[in-house]
Amino acid sequence: MPLDPDVRALIGALDDQGFQSFEKLGVEGTRAAVASFTGLQLPKRGSCRSTDVSYGPDPAHRARIHVPPGDRPLPVVVYVHGGGFVAGNLDVVDERARALAVDTGAIVVSVTYRLAPEARFPAAHDDVFAALRWTAKEISAHGGDPDRIAVMGDSAGGTLAAAAVIRARDEGEPPVRAQVLVYPLVDPLADTASRREFAEGYLLHLDALQWFGAQYVSGPEDVTDPRLALGRNDLAGLPPTLVVTTEYDTLRDEGEAFAAALENAGVRAAHRRMDGLVHAAYWASAAIPRSAEIHEAAVAHLRRNL
Repeated sequence: MPLDPDVRALIGALDDQGFQSFEKLGVEGTRAAVASFTGLQLPKRGSCRSTDVSYGPDPAHRARIHVPPGDRPLPVVVYVHGGGFVAGNLDVVDERARALAVDTGAIVVSVTYRLAPEARFPAAHDDVFAALRWTAKEISAHGGDPDRIAVMGDSAGGTLAAAAVIRARDEGEPPVRAQVLVYPLVDPLADTASRREFAEGYLLHLDALQWFGAQYVSGPEDVTDPRLALGRNDLAGLPPTLVVTTEYDTLRDEGEAFAAALENAGVRAAHRRMDGLVHAAYWASAAIPRSAEIHEAAVAHLRRNL
């Protein structure tokens, strides 16, 4: 379908402000640009008790626990922010995490991880798995049920979320009931029609995608590691999964192929393509009202499986 008019308006406004693709902004410019998404979001709503905690010895090992009203113990969602492994923080996803908590009735544990290029592969992967294990061990003290945990991530956070769930399956703990992957990076070496068709003009340019990867990986062996090339894993035995893609996105086709591969492996997998939308739409809840469709799909999947 045509590009959503609110997306078109946002891209136009960014162009008028001189927005450059992330690889041209560099690391600090990219971090500032990602942080600025808070200005594109709805006011925080609902009543949640929010607490910042540490889940490990490194100062980057931080999490924010959003506890909505409800009878304890509550189900739990571990939420992993995107940002190309380079950017993102608890504040930029605070509105989204609170909305998830309010609408699912689940405790949402939003987690950080060490960022590239200061910390390269597999640092972020190890951190997210550590955060998942910490949640399973400690969340009962916050009113959560460690036997009802789901994991959700967007963009690079979707990659990290999926890898953590696969590792949890392989190591036998912690149990994960469901996962939601919003326009995840699935294969760093993918050569797809969507990567070619949307290489420029739709927020996540192909050159930026490749630049993000170069900040995180150290060599060709990292690029083919199953923790990044998710399709190289045995996918059987994973929990019910929702994969959300957006039509005008370099990552669209690999996300959709991953959903199909999950289903072929016997996983109860669902896929939703959000026509007319672009990468990063989920964070722009005020600027792109149809981002609510991503939120509603995630909420329905989580409520159904938790």
